[in-house]
Amino acid sequence: MSFLSSEIHVALTQLLQGLSSPDNNARSFAEEQLSTEWVSARPDVLLMGLVEHIQASQASQASQASGQALVSGLPLKGIQSSEESPTRSFAAVLFRRMATKTRKLPGSEESKELFLTLQQPQKIAIRQKLLECLQNETLPKVRHKIGDAVAEVARQYADDGDNWPELLQMLFVASQSLDPGQREGAFRIFTTTPGIIEKQHESAVLAVFTKGFKDDVVSVRIAAMEAFASFFGAVNKKGQKKYHPLIPEILNILPPLKESGDSENLTKGLVALIELAEEAPTMFKNQFRNLVQFSITVIQDTTLGDQVRQNALELMGTFADYNAAMCRKDPSYTSEMVTQCLSLMTDVGMDDEDASEWNASEDLDVEESDLNHVAGEQCMDRLANKLGGQAVLPPTFEWLPQMMRSSVWRDRHAALMAISAISEGCRDLMIGELDKVLDLVVPALRDPHPRVRWAGCNALGQMSTDFAGTMQEKYHEVVLTNIVPVLDSPEPRIQSHAAAALVNFCEEAEKNTLEPYLDDLLNHLLQLLRSPKRYVQEQALSTIATIADSAETAFGKYYDTLMPLLFTVLRSEQSKEYRLLRAKAMECATLIALAVGKVRMGQDAVDLVQLLGFIQAKITDADDPQSQYLLHCWGRMCRVLGPAFVPYLVGVMPPLMELASAKADIQLLDDDEQIASVQQEEGWELVPLKGKVIGIKTSILEDKHMAIELIVIYSQQLEAAFEPYVLEIMEKVSLPGLAFFFHDPVRVAAAKSVPMLLNSYKQFHGARSPALAKLWELTIDKILEVLRAEPAIDTLAEMYQCFYESVDVLGKDCLTPAHMAAFIESAKSTLEDYQLRVKNRLEDHQDTEEGEEESEEAIFAIEDDQQLLSDMNKAFHCIFKNQETSFLPFWSRLLPFYDAFVTSPDSTERQWALCIIDDVVEFCGDQSWSYQNHIQQPLIEGMRDEVPANRQAACYGVGVVAQKGGIAWSTFAAESLPILFSVCQRPNAREEDHVFATENASSSIAKILQSNATKVPNVQEVVGAWISTLPIVNDDEAAPYAYMFLAQLIDQQHPAVIAGANDIFLAISLALEAETIQGATAHRVAAAAQRLVQMAGVDANRILATLRPETQQTIRGYFAR
Repeated sequence: MSFLSSEIHVALTQLLQGLSSPDNNARSFAEEQLSTEWVSARPDVLLMGLVEHIQASQASQASQASGQALVSGLPLKGIQSSEESPTRSFAAVLFRRMATKTRKLPGSEESKELFLTLQQPQKIAIRQKLLECLQNETLPKVRHKIGDAVAEVARQYADDGDNWPELLQMLFVASQSLDPGQREGAFRIFTTTPGIIEKQHESAVLAVFTKGFKDDVVSVRIAAMEAFASFFGAVNKKGQKKYHPLIPEILNILPPLKESGDSENLTKGLVALIELAEEAPTMFKNQFRNLVQFSITVIQDTTLGDQVRQNALELMGTFADYNAAMCRKDPSYTSEMVTQCLSLMTDVGMDDEDASEWNASEDLDVEESDLNHVAGEQCMDRLANKLGGQAVLPPTFEWLPQMMRSSVWRDRHAALMAISAISEGCRDLMIGELDKVLDLVVPALRDPHPRVRWAGCNALGQMSTDFAGTMQEKYHEVVLTNIVPVLDSPEPRIQSHAAAALVNFCEEAEKNTLEPYLDDLLNHLLQLLRSPKRYVQEQALSTIATIADSAETAFGKYYDTLMPLLFTVLRSEQSKEYRLLRAKAMECATLIALAVGKVRMGQDAVDLVQLLGFIQAKITDADDPQSQYLLHCWGRMCRVLGPAFVPYLVGVMPPLMELASAKADIQLLDDDEQIASVQQEEGWELVPLKGKVIGIKTSILEDKHMAIELIVIYSQQLEAAFEPYVLEIMEKVSLPGLAFFFHDPVRVAAAKSVPMLLNSYKQFHGARSPALAKLWELTIDKILEVLRAEPAIDTLAEMYQCFYESVDVLGKDCLTPAHMAAFIESAKSTLEDYQLRVKNRLEDHQDTEEGEEESEEAIFAIEDDQQLLSDMNKAFHCIFKNQETSFLPFWSRLLPFYDAFVTSPDSTERQWALCIIDDVVEFCGDQSWSYQNHIQQPLIEGMRDEVPANRQAACYGVGVVAQKGGIAWSTFAAESLPILFSVCQRPNAREEDHVFATENASSSIAKILQSNATKVPNVQEVVGAWISTLPIVNDDEAAPYAYMFLAQLIDQQHPAVIAGANDIFLAISLALEAETIQGATAHRVAAAAQRLVQMAGVDANRILATLRPETQQTIRGYFAR
């Protein structure tokens, strides 16, 4: 029975015809009509009408098939029988699109998706008819479209915390239907909306999936696999285990597909397995050997399509990603995978034996990610990073030497690309064998085949990055003397790639390393600037720029040769195809300017800035690459010219502000065509959100981020001179940018800009000026607001950094009680969220199965939380430093967190609490005694902590107690001496990880002896024992106090000093050498050491003779003054 009149159906049919019309005007009119007359005015009629339209179309088709005139009492008027299938499909697609649109609930400001805004009776009627449509549909493609509409409604119910009970019942029935199309359709809906399956139905689900995996029809079996993968991912870790026994049934689906050569369905099955392997790799443990063998046969089978072979490789790679231990334990996994990766990597240039096409191509960025050789390279990289060098290197180097000796160029090419792929992951083992690796790679630079030479350049470039430091220090002669001649190759692509490899080498090289090679390097690169190929010239400029950046002032020798050439390029009028070349010339010129400096450039510095301004004025096209390059060039020239750059800001700032103020370009993509269209464009990111797809133009956001980073450079370099731009930037860019939730890097850059801009304003107006106070009032409110709102943990840490750096700029008493209260509320919320994350991680860890390694996501989450705690600590330190005791009442609200953290098994939490305890005592002095029950025991336990960083924090705290705590703390300080001495006497006290704790303990003993001597029994013996804890040669904060105290003891001619004069002189000498004491302190202590030599008759020359000649010279220099 129809709920709507025939007139409405006629109107709706006309609407559908208009929406699908090839005529743009007719389609635009229909879209306007859809929006105003249907979606806005009567959405219930629209959705019901679309469902009834589908039913009517089905009825019309059925009547034609059976010869009946009317079915189900539905009106057929307006339905064109020759277009039944497209009409139904379009109506189903339109229903799904319209149902997801959002609108405000009647009489409310709350927005919901269109279907959910309907009255309950309307929703029930529509969804019932929708299910009838699904049950009655006979055409597979149309059934899929209707199923998508059903799934969308189900998704909305699930997201809203509601359910659709009859749907689940219908799907269970459909999954058992005699019609394979119904069975497949049911599983397709389960795939899209697994959340509709509730816990109480899990036993029924088990039976449904078991039967689906054994279905007679391949498409149903595959649909069941896809549905199970989706459902399994929605189940919690504990709940997943009951489904592990299904794995053998799932795996049995695949071999027949391979035997029949059904690449399409085998691909789908492998994708479902990849999803399962990501969720719970260990559930494959008992079948893993068989799965490895099967996957290897798929990868090897060249009769199958490339995509299915790559998916089999991806499945195996996924196990390495998520359970490396299981892969390492398998007797043949690593060797088989390495072999198959290398085999795929030889599948390159099959139709281009002599590489003539490759040589002729000027498109160096051609998309190759779907090619076998790229898939092999990427998988080798993953294996190396996940399994490590101990597993991957032996099977790899079983093949590489013979591949390098092969007469087939593809084998040699693959071997070199394999070295590039594994060097990062195998770094720790390969770094000791670089001689042997280079013996394989370097001869390839002279290979007769150009693609092998290209791969040799690639390997050297990658190794220069992955083994940075060692390659440049130990192998500079091997690398540079062999790769520089490759710049003379007859093939432009080889020339370009050799120059690119030099970028990798030179950007990690020290000035002294490069200097002997500069003549040869630059002579060859200058020759490349004369190449007829523009991309070679562009690469040569990039390489020269990198060399200039690394060589610094040593590049000055070549300035007179290069800079005129660059000026010539920049001054010449060039067509569009030369814009990137000129952009590279700008980059090169400004990096050379940074390298040689303002003085060496002379008038050229001003001429270059004026030339950049001229180029900027000529830019008219939005896609001109010179625009982006110019922004960075201006930043460099600002650093070169300093205050002399200010007059040019008037031309620089407008385009920069336009980018920095840009709004996010966001589109709601309603259908597959729109999504496909956006995917073909560069610079877009697609984000699934509640059944919809949001398109975000990331290229705009990246430009915005870059522009704000440049603002940071200007404000940092120019300080007060940048003041004219501060207010506008704060209002339009930085403060709004703190809450720019479309792009994390924009928020981070905005956070870094705020303290810099405040400092510029402060330098111009003065620290206590009304203008600064007014700006601060706006700024601090916004910062405190984002501390409560920031969702990303790593970005929240940046917001805390923004807070404490800004407070440091404003200085003493810049926070009002309201500010401090708001900060504490934010901190409290942050710590509660942190504790919840820790709790969830512990629960997840308990569910981790044997051999399953911590995921990268979990490791990164822990690192993010540790960084967050660190930046929160700095924020508390900053507030205590600037507010002192006025912050205590607010801080005390967080005592439950400190008490929990200080006894936590997590060493990071203990350190967090100890550091803030140090701040309380240091900046609140004797008033900190009120909290002694929260401070004393944590400091005692902290000094005994096995974690060196925590011992260091506690030992420092006890020293602060002695210095700042006053009489109330004096007894505690004195009683801490035995523990401090025990820290200094630990067997590993002077090892690298422990020495800072040891030196802080030594310094704190000195502070106690200085400030609390009256509470110390047998003080003379303690002084003698303290001298034995010296020297302090690592911690330049702990050393000055200890050595100044030592100088006082020398002045007093303390008996312990006279008795230990030789050791004391050596301890002072070592501190002077290490520069842990400097300036006035160093001179004061050195003078005391000279007096000690005279008083105690120290043989200074004999002691100095035991030290390095450089150290002797340094110390004699102090004594000669």
